[in-house]
Amino acid sequence: MSEDINKKVIDIFSKHSKSLPAAEKVKFYAGFNYVKLSKDTNGNKFNEEHLRNFSEKCHYIVSVMRKFDGQVYLYNYDVPNKDLFKFMKSFEENTLDGEIIEIEKYIPEGLA
Repeated sequence: MSEDINKKVIDIFSKHSKSLPAAEKVKFYAGFNYVKLSKDTNGNKFNEEHLRNFSEKCHYIVSVMRKFDGQVYLYNYDVPNKDLFKFMKSFEENTLDGEIIEIEKYIPEGLA
């Protein structure tokens, strides 16, 4: 994971304090910590259409580690945003196997 992404994640969860509005505090649900955001980094409210358009452009490189004949291999899958849940579910259903090592978001250059 890049340092910029690490910093963003740390910034989101380190802001957990009594001075923040309840909507921006770290909460816990379904086994995971989360922060609910109502505005972007510029202070603008989120726009549903813009978020959907952005998500359609996103792809993920999912790195999966597998062992075969005593050797370790890393498989890098290019997964469009619309297929990410289907990809993850394939591990639960044993269609794919291995250990997910990293998930990195990118936008293909032709779409940027």
